[in-house]
Amino acid sequence: MPGGTKNILLRLDPELAERLQTVAEVEGRSVSDVAREAIAALVEQRRSDKHFAGLLEENIARHERVLRFLREDDES
Repeated sequence: MPGGTKNILLRLDPELAERLQTVAEVEGRSVSDVAREAIAALVEQRRSDKHFAGLLEENIARHERVLRFLREDDES
């Protein structure tokens, strides 16, 4: 989806939502801009997180096993 955006419904507890609104107001920005920045920072942080990388590898291996299993069923 190059160049586009995707709408996501994000549910926050009222206290966190109020804090997010406060940050946005103080900085003169929209809540969406502040949330996007925070999410982008989290995703970038995970890219260098060794524990996350291990979880990702486990997830990929699990999906590969499932795909092999499904292919074997198709060949039967």
